[in-house]
Amino acid sequence: MSQMDERNAAQAVVLVRALRDLLDEMTRRLVWLEHHGSRREAAALQRDIHEAQAHINRLQRKYLSGDGTHRRFDSLASFGDTGPDASGVLD
Repeated sequence: MSQMDERNAAQAVVLVRALRDLLDEMTRRLVWLEHHGSRREAAALQRDIHEAQAHINRLQRKYLSGDGTHRRFDSLASFGDTGPDASGVLD
């Protein structure tokens, strides 16, 4: 894997983590909205949730899976390891 590929994969890990955190927040909010009868807001939030999940899927497909060269980064994104430090080097 080239240095650029490693940087791209490391950045994808960080972005996937952030999107997953956002998905958790949005899902909690969606449950609340559904229980309180706010259908219009719930529908809009559901679209946002689907869009975030689509972004995660694309990032994983492009940078974190495939031929196995990105396996260590994929496992970091999936299992919440500490990932790259400020220098871009994995812990």
